[in-house]
Amino acid sequence: MFKRLREDIAVVFDQDPAARHWLEIVLTYSGIHAIWAHRIAHWFYKKRFFFIARAISQISRFFTGIEIHPGAKIGRRFFIDHGMGVVIGETCEIGDDVTIYQGVTLGGTGKEKGKRHPTVKNNVLIASGAKVLGSITIGENSKIGAGSVVLNDVPPNSTVVGIPGKVVRQNGMKVPRDLNHRDLPDPVEEKYQAMEAEIQELKAEINELKRTINLLKDGEQRDAEGF
Repeated sequence: MFKRLREDIAVVFDQDPAARHWLEIVLTYSGIHAIWAHRIAHWFYKKRFFFIARAISQISRFFTGIEIHPGAKIGRRFFIDHGMGVVIGETCEIGDDVTIYQGVTLGGTGKEKGKRHPTVKNNVLIASGAKVLGSITIGENSKIGAGSVVLNDVPPNSTVVGIPGKVVRQNGMKVPRDLNHRDLPDPVEEKYQAMEAEIQELKAEINELKRTINLLKDGEQRDAEGF
């Protein structure tokens, strides 16, 4: 047990340049507190003491701002930087050497039963505010960009950005496609533009019909005046 605790502290020193002393980490790092509380809650969860497990989880959430369901399976050297707003679902499986930042959600889509949360393989980094949803797999050595929404499996050694998340790099090579995640398409705007174009076409047809009617009326009037 003490070996795991020392390992947790060593990860903070490795990942966070602001960490200065082990006592500071033990007393002030909410990510460490959430992980340690989760281990206790997960032990009770495996023993089927679900209420006690859930109670520990919620107490930890109250003090740390990090919600980890006691059923989640978490590997070694897991690091949560800052951590406020992090949510990890019941059927999540997280490998070794994974790092996540504040505001990350590893959640479900609300449509699945059984395994409904992500599986995150070893050595994955998930940046601030990213949402990884559903029973999908994030491959080893992958990175999820800040604010991304990931709904599909991510191959190993990939970098994902955007909404919805798209792979922009894989195995160190840029993926050859247009993945500008700053100017993402807006389906509502596209629908509006299509409707506007259709309205303009209808207006043009109506105006053409009015001109035809006016010409017919003028012709009838001239014919009448001729008689």
